[in-house]
Amino acid sequence: MNKIFFKLTVFVLFSTFISCSHSNDFKNRENSYFRLQVLHFSDIDGNEDRALKNLDNFSAVMNGIKNSSDYPTIIVSSGDNIIQGPRFYAAEHENVSAITKSNNPGSADIAILNRFGVMASAVGNHELDAGPGAFADALSADNGPSRAEFPYLSCNMDFSRDSSFGPGTNVEIGNDCEIIENLAGKISKSAVLEINGEKIGIVGASSPEFPNITSTGDIEVTPSMGYDIKELAHIIQACVDDLSKMQINKIILLSHMQQISIEKQLASLLENVDIIVAGGSNTLLADENDILLPGDEPKDTYPLVFTSPSDEPVLVVNVDADYKYLGRLVADFDSNGVIVTSKLDSSLNGPIASSIENADYFSSDPDPQIIKIRDAVQDVIKSQYSNVLGYTDVFLEGRGIKVRTQETNLGNLTSKANLWYANLLSDSKVDISVKNGGDIRTEIGSVVVPPGSTDSNDVSLIPPPANEETGTQQGAVTEGHLRAVLKFDNGLVCFSVTAEELKDIMEHSVAASGEGEYPGQFPQIAGMRIVYDLNRSPRTSKGTGNRIVELAVLNDDFTSDKDIVVSNGEITGDPNRKFRLVTIYFLAQGGNSYPFDSLSSPERTNLFEGEGLNNGVDFLKDPKKSSFAKTGGEQDAFAEYLYQFHGDPEHAYNIEETDIDEDRIIRLY
Repeated sequence: MNKIFFKLTVFVLFSTFISCSHSNDFKNRENSYFRLQVLHFSDIDGNEDRALKNLDNFSAVMNGIKNSSDYPTIIVSSGDNIIQGPRFYAAEHENVSAITKSNNPGSADIAILNRFGVMASAVGNHELDAGPGAFADALSADNGPSRAEFPYLSCNMDFSRDSSFGPGTNVEIGNDCEIIENLAGKISKSAVLEINGEKIGIVGASSPEFPNITSTGDIEVTPSMGYDIKELAHIIQACVDDLSKMQINKIILLSHMQQISIEKQLASLLENVDIIVAGGSNTLLADENDILLPGDEPKDTYPLVFTSPSDEPVLVVNVDADYKYLGRLVADFDSNGVIVTSKLDSSLNGPIASSIENADYFSSDPDPQIIKIRDAVQDVIKSQYSNVLGYTDVFLEGRGIKVRTQETNLGNLTSKANLWYANLLSDSKVDISVKNGGDIRTEIGSVVVPPGSTDSNDVSLIPPPANEETGTQQGAVTEGHLRAVLKFDNGLVCFSVTAEELKDIMEHSVAASGEGEYPGQFPQIAGMRIVYDLNRSPRTSKGTGNRIVELAVLNDDFTSDKDIVVSNGEITGDPNRKFRLVTIYFLAQGGNSYPFDSLSSPERTNLFEGEGLNNGVDFLKDPKKSSFAKTGGEQDAFAEYLYQFHGDPEHAYNIEETDIDEDRIIRLY
């Protein structure tokens, strides 16, 4: 038997055996075990095109597993189901709204979740990228048929403080521990699902770092940033205890903590939580029985097993993003609601790849309504990919695990574009450019795997392939790519910083970095270089750090040092000498806790508002090419830079991505 079908074959045979032997009487099976199947996914926030293309097989696989299961099944998400960007705004287009009956941005994604049969979701940070009001609009979908049929849950977010939620709005705040059917389209802390006579408690939790990484508006998130993990556990425990008091002894936590290390810690701190569905970290967990997509490797085993303070097992699960995998956990509970770890079956549990082989194996078709919505969204996006702005001969690395941990060629390119653009629009010389890796949402190019290969060594990273449908040739970088990479189209802001302040800013940029960490604040820069040491003390809110070992501002051609600002961890020369810096509005406003609000003499200029602009900002050969982007914004900067320097195949960008130990602009000590 082909090994790609091994796990699914065991699953179907086992399901048939259970059905024939026990006639679906799950409560009265031997030893009174209650078997529950949890299907889960999250983080549809990366590669726009990939996520949409994966929907066919993902939907077919989900339908196949649901239809072939003879035991109770729940379907949940741990958040980041929607994200501000092309897919988000495509919902406004009349061709999409004709299907969904809503022109609210994000409502197309909610309509797809409804068709999946999602029963509950955690609140992810990207749900709030466009602000609480836009999130509420997406959920309500003009109170039409695409209104959310499930609740969003978070026990540590107080939505009642924001005017977009609660009485008199389109999105009510539901009661805690409410029956889940009564919470459709609402926000709540927890919910109760009754299935086959058993009650399942579901609690949501979101990262306390949300105010630092997304637009929370007046929503209060607790504990405050800089929290102790025990504070967070205490808040979650209170919601769990409310369910336990109702004699509910099977409880699932939908957790969107961004770092799976947080969920791992919570597993050992919380009482009466049986399963934690992690979110935000895109961590692929799998075992040796799981057939992964070519090029993918697991970060750890599925499920992770921990022990609660009362010595009971707690399972942590997660799968990779963008509809690449459907996670499946089949767990048996004893009569006290405790998971029986000896009955966990690795041939059943794990990620199921969204592959044509798996869809064919189940003889299952995707939901036609999902595909209808997807196709309409795709058509809107597709039109943007025919507007060519420049060319690249290489894969441009923008994947989160890279741009949040090291210098990348795409990070260098967009940072350099911002610096060049700022010097065209500003009245004063701009020396350096700083942005955060989290601002870059995806790569430009394709991951290619030879047919039938499961060897990661066969994987090729290539520039954007030729597309007959859009009429573009290989290497074409388009409006669609820019919209996907720079989803937020941040405006550009210039500051004056002293040498001492520049060191402090860069100390902050690497403060959260470390093994297994992927902080959004990690820098992508131009006009300077840094060397940092992870073994030194990081900057904190209470004091300066000393991780920056070297920092030098470069000459205009970026080939040599013009001013060595830090050497051997110490500032050289006058600490008050000034440099002009361009950054993005998100950071300028304190996003990712960047300390721009503490500058001694910032001399701030918001380029996107037209302050200090020179006359004649249309310096493209064809200004219509960039008419989609606002002047002074990142998308326009990148578009015009590409058109100016890489506007035809002969001048295509050609600097290959390098491994971290070969990077030269941002180097580890």
